[in-house]
Amino acid sequence: MSQTTAIDVDRIVQRYVAVWNEPDPAARERAVAELWVPDGVEFVEGAQFRGRAGLVDRVSEAHGLFVATGDYHVTDDDHVTVHDDVVMFTIQLTHAKGPEADEVAFAARVFLVLDDDGRILQDYHLTVRPLPEA
Repeated sequence: MSQTTAIDVDRIVQRYVAVWNEPDPAARERAVAELWVPDGVEFVEGAQFRGRAGLVDRVSEAHGLFVATGDYHVTDDDHVTVHDDVVMFTIQLTHAKGPEADEVAFAARVFLVLDDDGRILQDYHLTVRPLPEA
């Protein structure tokens, strides 16, 4: 991709964060289809999630473990960096309730490689703040 505008990038990041918070499975699947190319891939701590079905499963599993419980919601840190077809930002699991509400529990740096239409070809998560041991 030769150019990425601030408006496009902001929208991509907003949609990316929203997909992890989406409670409706059908809407979440549609959002994955709109964000990633059909053969897109996500790399997370030694794991790979490939293709539409793999990405839907990955997002759905993370949603079930963290967001659907009501314990967390997914946020970003409002700092986005763009270089050609690469978008970098930090995604966070933020406590949703209790005395820790709105505090960050987990953070990962996300690197998205986009195609010419602004859809995700490759998605890399690098943990910068792991969840505390239970």
